[in-house]
Order: sequence, then structure tokens, then C-alpha cells
Amino acid sequence: MRWSTFRAGDGGEQVGLWRDDRLHPVPGASSLLELITDGRLTDAAAQVGEAVDGVTLLAPIPRPPSIRDFMAFEEHVVTASAAIGLEVDPLWYEQPCFYFTNPASLRGPHDDVAVPPGSRALDYELEIAAVIGREGSDLSPDEAGDHIAGYVLFCDWSARDLQGTEMKLNLGPAKGKDFASSCGPWMVTPDELVASAAMSASVNDRPCSAGRLDALYWSFAQMIAYASRGTRVVPGDLIGSGTVGTGCLLELSRVHGSDAYPWLEPGDRVHLEAEGLGAIDAAIVPGAAPIPLR
Repeated sequence: MRWSTFRAGDGGEQVGLWRDDRLHPVPGASSLLELITDGRLTDAAAQVGEAVDGVTLLAPIPRPPSIRDFMAFEEHVVTASAAIGLEVDPLWYEQPCFYFTNPASLRGPHDDVAVPPGSRALDYELEIAAVIGREGSDLSPDEAGDHIAGYVLFCDWSARDLQGTEMKLNLGPAKGKDFASSCGPWMVTPDELVASAAMSASVNDRPCSAGRLDALYWSFAQMIAYASRGTRVVPGDLIGSGTVGTGCLLELSRVHGSDAYPWLEPGDRVHLEAEGLGAIDAAIVPGAAPIPLR
């Protein structure tokens, strides 16, 4: 099943199920997160109304409780590390790693993305995220897979210059990441995820990135088990895979040169896609100037 959160006209948020490429609202459903938490996806699928058109698609879970973004594709880790003059720490092969990003800055699949204040090095990152469906703590990998409600296409937008500067202070990333993430256009239930899903990205209709989901070094079950260690995961939490190999300009410019793959600028359009998970299509727009702190 493919589930979306949408808005029709000036109305409020609604939940819909896709059938034959038409979106059918679920009467009385206040949010997709509510259906997931209550275990009512199957029942709701039997109650959908007539198809609707001309809607605005939002992030499937517009306000997730948390977003943990991992770094689970080896090719990205190796190439991105080399791009900033580092080697991969052997610890990466022993345990997965993640950072928390900002749920309040989550965008829908077609929302504009503003250049963050002070940045001249805006990048996209092509990812897939799991949506947690049941609460759990100290899960094993065998248990963790049963806590996944579905999967979404995800983009972790990154200001590489801000990220590089702030991480010299041995904390972060923070402002290099928390200005925007994009998600959607729908959540697919686990039975519909293509294990080897092809993933691609283009900028201004020029093909840039290409990878596959089955290149993951750490599985989603392993990532979720680690995320739940000593704490809990709850319904609606997003667990990002991290960037697929070649899935960002940082990697591409390292391999092919910065002239061939420059940073994003206002006026650019970024198209990210994954097999079965739809596409994110975002325009880059000017952002605000930074306000001095002193």
C-alpha cells in the first residue's frame, strides 16, 4: 500500500491511499501517524472514499517525533571522507552511526528549499528512510524489522561549508543540516519495498547520481536496533539510511571535479527518485542573510 498526507485547497491535512495512481481519502482519519500508532492501516484501506485530484502532497509524517539519519552506505562513507581529507575510521565497520536532525524543518516532496543563511555550498543527499510503526527499546535486529511501518524517499539537504566549519568544534552537524529535509511523496508498506530499489538524482534535468538500496552495509533492522539501544523508538520516528553511493555533490565533485558538479544555487531544480517510492522535486530559492550574533 502507498499512503500519503495531503491538503486539498485551503483545507486541513488529510490521509489518502493510492490506487491505480489515484489518491483516495480516508474519511475521519486525522493523520497517517494516528493510523500507524493504532494499527489501523488495513482497516482504513477498506474505507477509502472517491479519488481526488489537484491536491498538495505533504511529507507523509509531517511532524515526526524524531529523525535519526544514519550513514550506512560504504561507498558514500569512503568517497565523502576522502573529499574532506579523512580516511574511514575502522569503527564505522563495527557499529552504525547517526545524528539527530530537525523534525520542524521537514518539507514535502515538492516544497521549495531555501539556501540557508551564510551558505555557498548547498548539497542534496539521496536517501531512503524507514518509518517506525511500533514502540520498542533494546531491540535485536531480528525484532527491529517488525517495528517498521513503511519506507519513504528522503533528502538530507546539507550546507557543506557551514557543516565543515562547525564540526571543527567537535560537535554537530547542526546548522549545516537542520534547515531542511525533504520527504515523500508517499510511504510504502514493507511488503512493497523493492530490496534492490534503483535510486537516482538529477539537477536541472542533468543526471547526476545513481545507486541501489541493496548496497547498504548496515541494514535498516540493524540501524533500528542500534537506535533503540538504551532508549526507545516510537511510532512516526524516521530512520534515514544516509546517502547512497554517488548520491550527493560532495562525492561527485571529489571524483569528477567541482566545475563538473558545482554546489546548488537559487534557480536550480533537484529531482530525486527511488523505485517504488516516487520522487522529490524541489526548487532551490534564495534564503535570508545571516543575522550577526555580536
